[in-house]
Amino acid sequence: MSLTTVHTVADLRMTIANWRADGLRVALVPTMGALHDGHISLTELARAHADRVIVSIFVNPTQFAPNEDFGAYPRTLPDDQKLLDAAGVDLCFAPSVDEMYPDGFATKVHVDGNMTNVLCGAARPGHFDGVAQVVTKLLLQALPDCAIFGQKDYQQLMVIRRFSADLNIPVEIIGAEILREQDGLAMSSRNRYLSQQERAIAPTLNRVLVSITDQAAKGADIGPLLAKGREDILAAGFDPIDYLEIRDAQTLELIRDTISKPARIFVAARLGKARLIDNHAIMPAHITG
Repeated sequence: MSLTTVHTVADLRMTIANWRADGLRVALVPTMGALHDGHISLTELARAHADRVIVSIFVNPTQFAPNEDFGAYPRTLPDDQKLLDAAGVDLCFAPSVDEMYPDGFATKVHVDGNMTNVLCGAARPGHFDGVAQVVTKLLLQALPDCAIFGQKDYQQLMVIRRFSADLNIPVEIIGAEILREQDGLAMSSRNRYLSQQERAIAPTLNRVLVSITDQAAKGADIGPLLAKGREDILAAGFDPIDYLEIRDAQTLELIRDTISKPARIFVAARLGKARLIDNHAIMPAHITG
């Protein structure tokens, strides 16, 4: 079966209704397009949880600040469709901005607290309001059995789980492991912004996180580790660093001294035109050992 593409909510729902009539399970993979192998890995995980897989492609204007790269964000729908077809995806939902936000649209979705006012929430005010708004719409438009989100955007995953539970949206939210290039760089649509020289520098982020993760898991004091990590990232050519922090894996509460419970280290830093993010799980040795 070849890929079908629809552009309206009505056509999306009609297709899903036909699947439901046949008793099929449905998975949704929301994306902003410019697809790469990391996205395809999400569709493979979706296939493991469902009979039919939908990938949405929509560059959402409400999650970009005025000074961010909305206009420049890569839009590659024909290439994306070829990738999805080759991956065996059943349906591509590629709505227009007018379809998602018609005249008179006036509703916002806002998640309070530590989930949204730290990390990318602090560096990109309003970003998670836009994410919550568009993902709520996509989940309600499709009402899939499950939706797949990559853990590279771990904070986003936690925000989505929060509002989905709070709003009783009946969709299982599944987090997928980060897919990396051979040199450790987390796959991202924004990697295509990197020059050849910058691409050689970019894996520094992962190397620094791996080093800090290993030492923090063994009980090392966090402060000096993060200070050295910042020095190494800046020395490699990144500037500025939006954040390099270790936080509780569930609540995103800041951890300042040593690791005593499951945690996560987060980084966001700019390299040329690209703002790159990454994270790693940190499991204390007394839990893993």
